[in-house]
Amino acid sequence: MYGGDEVSAIVIDLGSHTCKAGYAGEDAPIALFPSVVGSIDQMEVDNPDNPGDNSGSAPDSKSKANQKLYVGSQALGFRRDFMELISPIKDGMAVDWDIVENIWDHAFRDCLLIDPKEHPMLLAEPCSNTQQQREK
Repeated sequence: MYGGDEVSAIVIDLGSHTCKAGYAGEDAPIALFPSVVGSIDQMEVDNPDNPGDNSGSAPDSKSKANQKLYVGSQALGFRRDFMELISPIKDGMAVDWDIVENIWDHAFRDCLLIDPKEHPMLLAEPCSNTQQQREK
């Protein structure tokens, strides 16, 4: 909840390559990290001999509950077996909102060390967004 001028607004710009986060009025962002996420499908790790065997599901479908996500420069800096890099941005528009929320959560909690409910927000978006994208 916004409590007046003593609480600074948070500015987040999620781009195709990097995510920048910081406080309004500052000269530079505090956090700057890749806007890609490392994803490991836990089913592939459990059964590396047959990665297409997803317990009866189609080989191309991935359950979000079975994925472990790695966000940020430090988490992506290590080689991990079966890790796939996923970008939530395609052609300048957010296409995977679950990954976008994970990136925002990393910016709030790990980089800025804040509770997002206690600060007003300014989120940058492309001007070519559709009305449905803007509402989401």
